[in-house]
Amino acid sequence: MSAAEGPLVVGVDSSTQSTKALVVDASTGRVVASGQAPHPVSSGAGRESDPRAWWDALCEALRQCGEAAHEAAAVSVGGQQHGLVTLDGRGEPVRPALLWNDVRSAPQARRLTEELGGAKVWAERTGSVPAASFTVTKWAWLTEHEPEAVRATTAVRLPHDYLTERLTGQGTTDRGDASGTGWWASRTESYDEAILAHVGLDPALLPRVVRPGEIAGTVRDSHDLPFSKGTLVAPGTGDNAAAAMGLGVRPGVPVMSLGTSGTVYAVSRRRPADPSGTVAGFADAHGDWLPLACTLNCTLAVDRVAALLGLDREAVEPGAAVTLLPYLDGERTPNLPNASGLLHGLRHDTTAGQLLQAAYDGAVHSLLGALDLVLDEDADPSEPLLLIGGGARGAAWQQTVRRLSGRPVQVPEAAELVALGTAAQAAGLLTGEDPAAVARRWNTAAGPVLDAVQRDEETLSRIAGVLSDAAPLLERSTDTH
Repeated sequence: MSAAEGPLVVGVDSSTQSTKALVVDASTGRVVASGQAPHPVSSGAGRESDPRAWWDALCEALRQCGEAAHEAAAVSVGGQQHGLVTLDGRGEPVRPALLWNDVRSAPQARRLTEELGGAKVWAERTGSVPAASFTVTKWAWLTEHEPEAVRATTAVRLPHDYLTERLTGQGTTDRGDASGTGWWASRTESYDEAILAHVGLDPALLPRVVRPGEIAGTVRDSHDLPFSKGTLVAPGTGDNAAAAMGLGVRPGVPVMSLGTSGTVYAVSRRRPADPSGTVAGFADAHGDWLPLACTLNCTLAVDRVAALLGLDREAVEPGAAVTLLPYLDGERTPNLPNASGLLHGLRHDTTAGQLLQAAYDGAVHSLLGALDLVLDEDADPSEPLLLIGGGARGAAWQQTVRRLSGRPVQVPEAAELVALGTAAQAAGLLTGEDPAAVARRWNTAAGPVLDAVQRDEETLSRIAGVLSDAAPLLERSTDTH
């Protein structure tokens, strides 16, 4: 390993299923070392994880980074959004964390929306309409179903908050991740005491919201970590805001992330407030806004369809008028948390490859349906769509996005954009730069641009028609988990 040209920083991505760590040269953006370790997710009645497994995975990922991690001058943690972490007086988890894709709190989301003035009021206050993924609905579910756990809770955190607090010993969060809770008011950029009172959550249990560019703390004594005592710790943020930093995204540039979930977002100077609930009005991690739409079912759902058909995920075939809505875990866009998958238009001559292509089409249709709402009205429609996430390098995903969007598509060559984004945030502590400017200096968004192709209006209209006709059936679906 050659010597670094500048100070080293560590960026962490604690995602739904694994934790990744990158040691990055703050001057050049060169990745000096990396590590990755899995952590389990329950597959029972809901989606839960033991937060201590995230810590163990972080320690293992850092161990794999070797001596480079010991030399780091700053570290930042990005994590999956929305998860509800409840801690006792010793800082230990009261119960496993309820994850973003646990949809058991859908009834609480509907009730909270109604009880506090309706969707428009929520959008104006918090930027978003509560969905089953949001932390406030999970707290309401916990209050209703596990009151003993609520009584034992002395601190409430998000996943990235939990890891940052174990690094520093201080309870902090950032505006980007706080904006996904449902109890942070985007209009005032502060916790909404009326919402907290309504759900019975004492504001004293919540972390301090650290301002962009502020130091969250320093690494305390810990025998589990390679860092020196006093290493700077940045605020961290949620995974989508971290990826936006990692790309150095400027306002108006659309991003589509293809992972376990799928998201579309763009940085905006305007505070978003969509009363339809399609777009979540999140803050970003460095002072702007990050309107975002999310689907629960993306690469995991399409891979499941491929497995059921006994096909490789790239074995798609064109040409069928078959529609597959791959809502295998309910859905968030459209907001159908209890829906199941739906297949329409099957014929004797339909092939397995055509069914698989229909799964891709259904997943991408959901994301593109929200893209126009995410982008500001004055956004340039010819701007390439940045395609990131685990699915972005798959040919079938690329071609489906091109065909259904009609846009040029750019695929950044840089991997692990969440960890790169948090590394850029850590570097910003050392240089005083905006993290997005750091990422642009590192040229993280560089990658091939695939030309636009004619938009497939026929497929888009067919899927929209099936979705409209099937809406009553989908809304009546019951959760079988």
